[in-house]
Amino acid sequence: MKYLYTIFAAIVVFTASSCKHGANLPVDTDVLHANEDALTHVIIYDVFTPPVAARIYAYTNLASYEAMKFADPKYNSLTNQLREFARMPEPEKGKSYNYTLAATKAFFTVAHKVTFSIDTLNKYENIVYNEYKNALDDSTYNRSIAFGESIGKIVLQRAMKDDYPQTRGKPKYLGFNTPGKWRPTPPDYMDGVEFCWGEMHTLIIDSSTIFMPPPPPPYSDDTTSVFMKAVKAVYDQNKHLTPSQDTIAKYWDDNPFVVEHNGHLMFADKKITPGGHWIGITTIACHQSHADAAKTAQAYALTSIALYETFITCWEVKYKYAYNRPVTVINEKIDKNWLPLLQTPPFPEYTAGHSTISAASAVVLTHEFGDNFAFHDTSDMKYIGLQRNFKSFNQAAAETAMSRFYGGIHFLNSSLVGAEQGEKVGEYIWQKLKLTK
Repeated sequence: MKYLYTIFAAIVVFTASSCKHGANLPVDTDVLHANEDALTHVIIYDVFTPPVAARIYAYTNLASYEAMKFADPKYNSLTNQLREFARMPEPEKGKSYNYTLAATKAFFTVAHKVTFSIDTLNKYENIVYNEYKNALDDSTYNRSIAFGESIGKIVLQRAMKDDYPQTRGKPKYLGFNTPGKWRPTPPDYMDGVEFCWGEMHTLIIDSSTIFMPPPPPPYSDDTTSVFMKAVKAVYDQNKHLTPSQDTIAKYWDDNPFVVEHNGHLMFADKKITPGGHWIGITTIACHQSHADAAKTAQAYALTSIALYETFITCWEVKYKYAYNRPVTVINEKIDKNWLPLLQTPPFPEYTAGHSTISAASAVVLTHEFGDNFAFHDTSDMKYIGLQRNFKSFNQAAAETAMSRFYGGIHFLNSSLVGAEQGEKVGEYIWQKLKLTK
């Protein structure tokens, strides 16, 4: 019920604002942001893993952009520059369209096929579509809907062959009993998430092995070794966190499914994903810079591409090395009862995924909105009641990298190396894409 209340509250705000403008048409940017918020709520409700959530954002936002870009002729197609997309349709010359309506239809045409809670999306969409139906002539309305749907279907053709549907029957990944290798971690000992993700078809980077980092420090029992010093550093840091470090760790947790334990009782706490947090930051940047609808759609698409590509590169590294989590070694060698501040995610440690995707997102957002773009981040306010100020996207990404070390779920080296790889992927994406004519 709380989830449905949040969705409908967002719709009420959107609808109320739309009535304040000429011809009763909704404000273009308000619609795009409301669409994104509705999708994020569904992603949280359906409990998609971080890599899968990034895939959902990528395809929905590409579909939205490919329709919305026609509102400003200076913008180029993105899918025409990406791999394995068929050429997108173009509007008929001399015919009227509402491109925000078309973008909305494209967005949700894709969302219906890549999420589960379709009834919730339908309730939201019906309110949006009714706003346009009451404000547009029938031919413009129907033409815009048909145009958006045609774009969404082409995007879905690509989604159906990206290796995600093909790997849904994969066996469980339970890791290894070999010292230094990953195996399921306490408290719930879940199997490894999305171990085939490195095989996903990339959108623009050459392969999942691009900018491959060096291997992590080798396992060693020697207390003077690089490995054991890294283990001890996590343990010592986690036991002596300052209030600021504790807050940073919790703020960037972004674990979509934290299982809480109270005696024999267990319950799950659903939260925003790491990618969803950066989508939220994109929303804030668009609002703060007064971006128009075409630039807003482009910003969402670029952030989503960065998320999708860096999750693939990061997961390639994770399952290539199958590196152990700090809790595994600490419980065996130092303190059998120790648990980190944050709940350890169910996949190998090296490199840190949140560090990687945050660095890439920060790079494209910095290019899009400028360096030293100060912002007040309220992305997590409705989920964990926290908000923070940042002087730039890069500062936020750097804090994200440290948060995983403070939280006790990553070695410091993994956080820093992941950030380096993410920066390279983000810069590659920006340099490769031709955004305007």
